[in-house]
Amino acid sequence: MSLARILSRTQLGLAAPLVQVELHIGTGLPSFSIVGLPAPVVRESRERVRAALLNSGYEFPAGRITVNLAPVELSKQGARFDLPIALGLLIASGQLPAPRRAFECYGELGLAGELRPVSGLFLAALHAGDAGHALIVPAANGDEVALSGHGAAYGAASLRESALRLAEGAPSTALQTRSIDAGTGGRPPALSEVTGQWQAKRALIIAAAGGHSLLMIGPPGSGKSMLAARLPGLLPPLSRAEALEVAGIASVSGLQLDPAGWTRRPFRAPHHSASAHAIVGGGPRILPGEISLAHQGVLFLDELPEFDRRVLESLREPLESGCITIARAGSRLALPAQFQLIAAMNP
Repeated sequence: MSLARILSRTQLGLAAPLVQVELHIGTGLPSFSIVGLPAPVVRESRERVRAALLNSGYEFPAGRITVNLAPVELSKQGARFDLPIALGLLIASGQLPAPRRAFECYGELGLAGELRPVSGLFLAALHAGDAGHALIVPAANGDEVALSGHGAAYGAASLRESALRLAEGAPSTALQTRSIDAGTGGRPPALSEVTGQWQAKRALIIAAAGGHSLLMIGPPGSGKSMLAARLPGLLPPLSRAEALEVAGIASVSGLQLDPAGWTRRPFRAPHHSASAHAIVGGGPRILPGEISLAHQGVLFLDELPEFDRRVLESLREPLESGCITIARAGSRLALPAQFQLIAAMNP
């Protein structure tokens, strides 16, 4: 067959909409074009896919190759589409049989055919599990995908191994899933470890009980940062739904997921030189900022007067509404930002 379709997903804030990677090999002068609003890094996949196919022992098909990433109105970012494009070329050229079930494929290809990890696969695995699709992911992303609880996810270290798993349809070597149970998180710093400071301890307990913001004023070295780091230990563990939401934000941001600390409340302490975009989120891809990374947890601002006034003013809306809406010319996204604010300053 000269036409093939492979499923994948793009990353749009905290959403992972489905993308169909359609490939067609037609007659005419040899060419390789990718359409469907791809980012420059996606267009560069043509050279990576060509080298990976040849170095993996496959033939690169001759003819007019067209790759369509549908739906076309969604922006496609990252190198996660390397693997589905390569597998689609193998199917369209008849070197690989079409899969017998719906597979979603992700991974960046090296020139020798090795499969490299990509970010944001935890969120994609959650959506794939809801849709009932199987997954082929880089082996280096195996732990992250296993934490999502997806029971039909398969890790691969190379393009050839990915092709074998796709041809098998339902291999027996699925990634071992890991459960998310309340109370299994790592132990956070405890307030009982602090000697003295009874007034500050009392203030922390009241703030934790009522979800209040807190400002600590004291000379350098009096223990403000040490006390603030122990506030998450006073808060109840995250529920399963909250833990999944927090882990999805961390995965999209490219942070390493900690299996031992899933139910622990996040604690973020950005430097006072951080920009407004770093705090509230934004950028070309609209990545979550520190207030979203502190969702369901604590945001600690040490040396509060040293922060830029625009940064402090930008905290007003998320403190009131629990979310932040970032508007750009081509997109508008709402990111969760329900956090508890703790600040410290010198007299």
